[in-house]
Amino acid sequence: MHDLRRQALESGKTVSRKAKSKQSSTASSRGNSAANSRPVSKAASRAGSDDEGDLSDETSFSVNSIDEMIAIDDSDAATEAWKLELAERIEETIDRKRSSVLGREAALTAYIRILTSVYAEDEIRGKEMDLVASFLKSIKAETSEKETILAMKALAMTLITSPSDAIYNAASSPLKRTISDSPSILIKSAAIHTLGTCTFYGGASDDEILENMTFLLEIVSSDGHFISAADEPAPVVTALEEWGFLATLIEDLSAETEDAMDAFVEQLASSDPAVQIAAGENIALLYEKSYTPPEENEVLSDSDEDVVADPDDDSASGPRLVKRYAAYRRTDQLLHTLGDLAKLNSRSLSKKDKKSIHSNFSDILNSVENPTRGPRYQNAISHETGKRYGSRMAVRIHKDGVMRIDKWWKLMRLKGLRRVLQGGFVTHYERNGVVFESLPYVEVFRVVGG
Repeated sequence: MHDLRRQALESGKTVSRKAKSKQSSTASSRGNSAANSRPVSKAASRAGSDDEGDLSDETSFSVNSIDEMIAIDDSDAATEAWKLELAERIEETIDRKRSSVLGREAALTAYIRILTSVYAEDEIRGKEMDLVASFLKSIKAETSEKETILAMKALAMTLITSPSDAIYNAASSPLKRTISDSPSILIKSAAIHTLGTCTFYGGASDDEILENMTFLLEIVSSDGHFISAADEPAPVVTALEEWGFLATLIEDLSAETEDAMDAFVEQLASSDPAVQIAAGENIALLYEKSYTPPEENEVLSDSDEDVVADPDDDSASGPRLVKRYAAYRRTDQLLHTLGDLAKLNSRSLSKKDKKSIHSNFSDILNSVENPTRGPRYQNAISHETGKRYGSRMAVRIHKDGVMRIDKWWKLMRLKGLRRVLQGGFVTHYERNGVVFESLPYVEVFRVVGG
């Protein structure tokens, strides 16, 4: 079995099938190697605590009820009692004889709570496939909505804790069938999120990643009709989110961008703010990915309008990013649409939704106008440094540490991880090498004076 913990060091980048066929006749493009790297490596202990970042609970795995099902108890990590409880819950989950729905729900809830609040790879090693087999029985049976969603969450947590190539092979087809056939919208949405996690961390091949991105795009472009969820916003939102998450694995999306952009631009007209925002963030990501650093020995001209300065490069050595292709054929129209959304004033929207749309689309508009600028980019100049403030989105790591999220690909990965890990994100970021390697070059710095 291919070692996932070495995969990122060996493979690094993925190019789509369409792009491969064009490489001989188009300019080469190179993405940020960190943005395209696969998650891997043995966990290293990293100092810190589980303080929450600046993102809201809206990045939770599926629905609000999940938060009620699983309340993280930090006391688990303070004692050794969790190890005994986890062993008991694993045994209950694997041995399903004479188990009841309520019993399985209780076992799954405890299993997820423990795996979220502590890093337990040693405790589940060797039991992964037995656990997965039990989770899949619950997923296929759909005896209760709660048990089914919890089984998906448990599957995702198992995979992030202890990756295995075999998990994707075992889970992908049942998850797709659930997405297509389940009568429950909540289950469909949870299955889409779980498919994204399994694809990202479960050893999916390059072709399988692209195949699943196409599957997700069909859900988006059909407004849910493709999976018998006509005009239901939740599956469309989750498909948009997981498409963006998986897109961070692909180095060159130039050949896929046109179809994807058409689908995302169309969703900007949705009546659901969550659909609009998720589509807009994917648009910003695709514009960002259309610019890459210059290739080694690539000759650039300062007068070339396709060559721009990297806002994160403080050196005076010249341009750092090159526009490789047009992300969208009608950027002028798109800018007009994004501008309208950034200042939307609709009485049908709640105050919270209106604020969210204004904030998010101001960022998205800024990035489409200048794709080198990431989320929460501020043009204002600091009196202390004489430089622009730049992207000011950050997640707190411990009381005096901050992780900058200054690229859209970083935001997509952060959201993808927090949908699964929720309040346990920082704990896993500090101790779980698989999670850390998902954002391997993110700057973590200390805030002087607290």
